[in-house]
Amino acid sequence: MAYVHGTATKMTVCIDNAQHPLIIDSGAHCSIVARSYLDHHFSNWEKQLLPTKAKNFKSASGKMNSIGTIIKETIIPHRKGNIRLNPEFVVLEDAHIQGLLLETDYQRMYGIEIYNSKHRNITIGTNKEKKFSLDIYQISTQDPLEGLLNELRECQFSNTLTSKQNISLLKMLRKNRPAFSIGAEPLENIRGHDI
Repeated sequence: MAYVHGTATKMTVCIDNAQHPLIIDSGAHCSIVARSYLDHHFSNWEKQLLPTKAKNFKSASGKMNSIGTIIKETIIPHRKGNIRLNPEFVVLEDAHIQGLLLETDYQRMYGIEIYNSKHRNITIGTNKEKKFSLDIYQISTQDPLEGLLNELRECQFSNTLTSKQNISLLKMLRKNRPAFSIGAEPLENIRGHDI
C-alpha cells in the first residue's frame, strides 16, 4: 500500500518476508531507520550492523545519533514482477520514525520517479511503462525461487540457456554483484553489462 502523507509517499514493502512501511522522501539526504523499529521488527539485527562515517545527524526536531548502518534487501511488490532494492539505512538511536525512510540518492540510483497527476503512481528504473500505482497491493510471503523467476521475466538472457541455467546464472550474479556492479546499483541500470 502507498499513500500520501504530507509531502512524503508511503509504501508497504517486503523485507525478510514481512511487511514494513517505507517512506520515499525526496528531501532526505540519507536513508534511515530507528533503532527502536529494528528492535521491535528484526531479530539479531545487531549482527548485521556496519560502521558509519558520520555519527551525528540533524533533523527538524534536533540532533540524532547514529550507531551504524544496515543493508536490507527491500522488495517493492508489483503484480507484473517485484522490484528489489538494496539500500543502506543509517540506524539512529533516538529517531521516532515508524518504518524505513528512503533517501534522494537511492531514488536517483534506482530511477524512482513519483508522478502526481489524477492518479498518483511511481516508476522505477528505465521502463517508464511499468508504473507502480499507489494503490493497495497485497504482499504475501514469497518463495525465494518465485522471486528469482520474477527477476528472470525482466532479464534478457540468451535464449540458448535452459530455465535451470537462467536461475543458476541469476543466483551467481546476485551473489557476486560487487565484482561487476557500482555500489548498490541495480543490475538493470548498469550499461554495457548485457548478459
